[in-house]
Amino acid sequence: MPDTAPAAHVHLARHFKRTSAVVATLTGSTLHTARATLASEGFRPVTDGTMLLVRIDHEEPYYANITAGLLRDAGIPVDITEQLQEEIDTEWTWADHPMTWLDREEIRLVSAEAQKIHDDIASGLLTIHLHAHDGHTTVAVGTYQHADSVHLHGEDHLRVVSSTYDTPGEAIADFERLYGDAVRPGPPPPTDTERQAAEVLAGVSTSKAALAADAPAEPQAAEPEWVPVYATDPGDHEAVLKDFLNSQPAWEKYRPYDGTTIASHESLTLRVEFEHETGPRDINWTVAAYETPVSDRLWHATATASTPTAIISTLLDTLASENVGGRGPSTRVTEAAIAEATRPLTDAGWKQSIKGRYIAWEAPGADKGGVQFDAFATQNPNGFLPAWTVWGGHTVHQPTWAIQLSAHAPTGLVQDIAFEMADGQGARLVRPATGRTALRTAHAPAPVAAPPPTPRLPGRSR
Repeated sequence: MPDTAPAAHVHLARHFKRTSAVVATLTGSTLHTARATLASEGFRPVTDGTMLLVRIDHEEPYYANITAGLLRDAGIPVDITEQLQEEIDTEWTWADHPMTWLDREEIRLVSAEAQKIHDDIASGLLTIHLHAHDGHTTVAVGTYQHADSVHLHGEDHLRVVSSTYDTPGEAIADFERLYGDAVRPGPPPPTDTERQAAEVLAGVSTSKAALAADAPAEPQAAEPEWVPVYATDPGDHEAVLKDFLNSQPAWEKYRPYDGTTIASHESLTLRVEFEHETGPRDINWTVAAYETPVSDRLWHATATASTPTAIISTLLDTLASENVGGRGPSTRVTEAAIAEATRPLTDAGWKQSIKGRYIAWEAPGADKGGVQFDAFATQNPNGFLPAWTVWGGHTVHQPTWAIQLSAHAPTGLVQDIAFEMADGQGARLVRPATGRTALRTAHAPAPVAAPPPTPRLPGRSR
């Protein structure tokens, strides 16, 4: 009987450590076309049968899906794990992308150009001569092999070519004129994102790559682990809404549309809107506050469907309290108000940094989470930019979940959310990478025991 097995087969899976990265496992007798197709979309060889896609814009699932289509067009079968397929089907919500005038596809084009610059530097095609910090971001000057010299502006997925020059001497002279004493020799230090990407590329071995590709294996039960609240699973938002309405007689529920529930406070100055059918990173909670029932909106907040329910509950509980709401909170965002709102984070040892218009507090430890304040947004409090972004996941610009609040949001509300971020904990289900069959047949996890309660930091109580 003739051998009917395909000459090549590709299995795509999420990386075991960096969840946005994608591992391609190649099997078969003729792999030249498969390797060339994968390489054309940024996959790099790790072993003879393994290639890895790591990007600084965390868009690996998007490009993996494009690659899968190209491979299938070439007649090469492709398997995609359920975990990776879920990432492919989910669109990122950019909580605070600075280029607010761009749509999602235009943002992706900017990221693609930044990725090309990153790859050109890494490969030696673009040599960086000098760098500086212009007070807002990193800038640099470099020269392409047998091509123009350029000025670069920005970091990671926001880096762009800002100017081009015919000669290196002209580019360097203009760079020194622009940035003076801030100029430093050589390339700038790698960002956290660049360092993490480099570590993944450098650290993958044959055995680790095998772990990364969540190929079918013996079924294993998912196990819960206790983690900071910003790293927990989203939970049941429908149940949170139901519990809130049942416990708050001052709030009235009505449904203007089948997919939407609105809860309105009896004072008619607070309103919560919940969208029932949304993607995990879409906004499904919107809060609006008014000084009087007939006034313009005073402040507002939004939250995505992947936000942990403990943080959503904190938001709703604070709304229902007597001293927070739409009845005349301060409309001035002062340094004292910012310090008071973020005191729980400072007391808990979160790292504070100031970068241009942003003040950021980031969680310690391996799990990513943070709070960011945008000083620019307070200059136009009725605009669209959020003053506060509370997030968990990759970065503030590309989070797993996010809550955003406008400039006039009450200090007490921000502080209560900060309390929960600083010392809240919860369960996260760890699903073993065992492929489609195991994911369908895995047993329900055993209950996870909560650790002893952490003493509440002194200050505002909920």
